[in-house]
Amino acid sequence: MQDSLHLLRTRRFLPLFTTQFLGAFNDNLFRTAMVMLVIYGIYRDAAQEATFSAIAGGLFILPFFLLSALAGQLADANDKAVIVRLVKSAEILIMIVGAAGLLLHNVPLLLAALFAMGVHSTFFGPIKYAILPQHLSKEEVLGGTGLVEAGTYIAILGGTLLGGILVTQRADGSFHAEYAALAVLLVALIGRIAGGFVPPAPPSEEAEIPGYPKRGMDWHIIRASITLVSATMHVRRLFLAIIAISFFWSMGAVLAAQFPPLVKNSLGSDQTVATLFLAVFSIGVAIGSVAVNRLLKGRVGARFAPASALAMGLFVLDLFRRVRSWPGNGGELHDLSQFLALPNSWMVVVDLLGVAIAGGMFVVPLYAFLTTTVPKSETARTIAANNIVNSGMMVVATLILTIAVQAGVTVADSLLIVAAASVVAAWIGWKLHLACD
Repeated sequence: MQDSLHLLRTRRFLPLFTTQFLGAFNDNLFRTAMVMLVIYGIYRDAAQEATFSAIAGGLFILPFFLLSALAGQLADANDKAVIVRLVKSAEILIMIVGAAGLLLHNVPLLLAALFAMGVHSTFFGPIKYAILPQHLSKEEVLGGTGLVEAGTYIAILGGTLLGGILVTQRADGSFHAEYAALAVLLVALIGRIAGGFVPPAPPSEEAEIPGYPKRGMDWHIIRASITLVSATMHVRRLFLAIIAISFFWSMGAVLAAQFPPLVKNSLGSDQTVATLFLAVFSIGVAIGSVAVNRLLKGRVGARFAPASALAMGLFVLDLFRRVRSWPGNGGELHDLSQFLALPNSWMVVVDLLGVAIAGGMFVVPLYAFLTTTVPKSETARTIAANNIVNSGMMVVATLILTIAVQAGVTVADSLLIVAAASVVAAWIGWKLHLACD
């Protein structure tokens, strides 16, 4: 078995792992606190709440679509460790704005900070995967990628739990988020300290892919994006991997956007149950991320992608079946203990866990594949091209979701979109397996 945990004891991996862990933790601490505050403390209308969740998801994703080409060029042309430190310094400033929004209950400020965190993640995203082949051996990359992905989702779990806990209710029924405002600032500061220990990762001198844009900077974001995506997607194996990853993130975007309104309006439960759902999903992806490395024994490949995608779809279909037949509760929202005492509540949790484990097993080998099948000089731009396509499909998915909600489609029915997409993802995963394994 490939033991990747030893990487956590090395300077070449631990500082990066810690930095990305804290970044993901803070993203989700802020986003969860924001969503809980708005859904439970500001808005009082189901359609408004579902629309806000979808818009918030789209705003966070949009920078990936607009700026990933620039981020990839910068990462491949400069020392990635220097960019890490710049990005983490910017996070402190962004969280000052976010904390103000939480304190003032100001939705525009909250959305502005969310968009800025999307920009932050856009510039950090290519680095956290592209730096691995520079600091790790080829046999360690799948394990390192799995740890990064597992760490990210454990961080999502921690940030989600803390974000839900720190938005509390006063005696008069109103909600406040003062503690969450303080927490996002502290985590940003600690993340900047961790980023200072990431070892140097200067531009690689390996030969570039024929047909790839040269390493010089193109500051025209639309032209650079088109050039980068077209140069990457004409390579069949990269095309299949990127499209498969994009389907995974599109499905995840729909699920994540709908968890709070699904819990409140379909399952009649409060924010503690919404936090549980987000936490279970995070744990599941972390489990799947580590498990697939053991199943593949450190060998990068798409052998388990088709079965994993189909498993996701089956669990989502069962979740849909249970949500549709969920009994009404007479207007009172269930807390966590009341929800878990209901018939079939644990099966809903199992369905969520199954979706997430299968998702982790599906996506981790695909990221490792992207970073190990191109020269080190192209890894950041390959991840950037992947992020552009991912974010474009996620924005389309959230727009479809928003339009469907406005047209009267229930949150529960939107789960069928995810189930249908999983079949397409399985087919693409099968094509990639045939092409590469």
